[in-house]
Amino acid sequence: MKPAPFDYCAPQSIDEALARLAAAPQAKLLAGGQSLIPMLNFRLLATDLLIDLTGIAELRGILPHGRSVRVGALTTHHEVETSALIRERFPVMGEVMRHVAHLAIRNRGTIGGSLVHADPAAEWPLLAVLLQARLHAVGPSGKRAIDAQDFLLGALTSSLDADEILLRIDFPALPRRTAWAFDEVALRAGDFALCAAAVTLSVGGSRLTGGPRITDARIALAGVADTAVRVPVAERMIRGQRRLTPELAHQAACAVRDAINPNADLHASADYRRHLCHGLVKRLLEEAQRSCAAPAADDGGDGH
Repeated sequence: MKPAPFDYCAPQSIDEALARLAAAPQAKLLAGGQSLIPMLNFRLLATDLLIDLTGIAELRGILPHGRSVRVGALTTHHEVETSALIRERFPVMGEVMRHVAHLAIRNRGTIGGSLVHADPAAEWPLLAVLLQARLHAVGPSGKRAIDAQDFLLGALTSSLDADEILLRIDFPALPRRTAWAFDEVALRAGDFALCAAAVTLSVGGSRLTGGPRITDARIALAGVADTAVRVPVAERMIRGQRRLTPELAHQAACAVRDAINPNADLHASADYRRHLCHGLVKRLLEEAQRSCAAPAADDGGDGH
């Protein structure tokens, strides 16, 4: 298949891109093109102008901002996967990137393209809600910041306006003593996940405060709803506990299973996705708890 005819431009600045976008309301923005181009080829989408953003250098890069990290919207999955800064500050990100499609796609696909595309089973929306990312966009009315959970509205739907461009994604620092775990189930390596899950456990406190406790717990899922989701009911069960016992991990996993309402499709039934979620979340919580108990976590480092 080939796309319907369209015009093409490659602006070299954000202002130029915004001007071209304002002049052509049906225009589409090209970031990595790993989702947009196939959809144009299959004529699931049409446009009269393709605006190629890849020449705008200020949309790329991974930079520290205090203990937080700022990632440009055109930064590729592979750049995140291999970044020393990401490995130091957010090791879960590098691990998750290894599960994104195949290397050829990770070399071209971008964080911004994935988040704007908002596929319910993609890894970046899961990371954005897990890490409480803040997305920064610009349009004719100026710049605005959007929390990840407000940005991701549903399947293939984000809150980015048609005349806006996503600039960067800010990831706030995790607490120093934070352990994490991630995994997903897919039919084949590189496929979208039937179910993906990621957890973080943060530990704080000392003998003076009664000993260490789990001060923060996050559970994020992809592939089981119209967009990536957190599960607050299960997170609340874990926060404040001295440790996450196998029984508590099981109870939290059951709460996750009961909280979600997955769609059924040709790949898996809703009940099977619930079953996958329960098993994944229980195992990942136990992995993160083991890391919390390891010396590296007591040292103030991140664990897995």
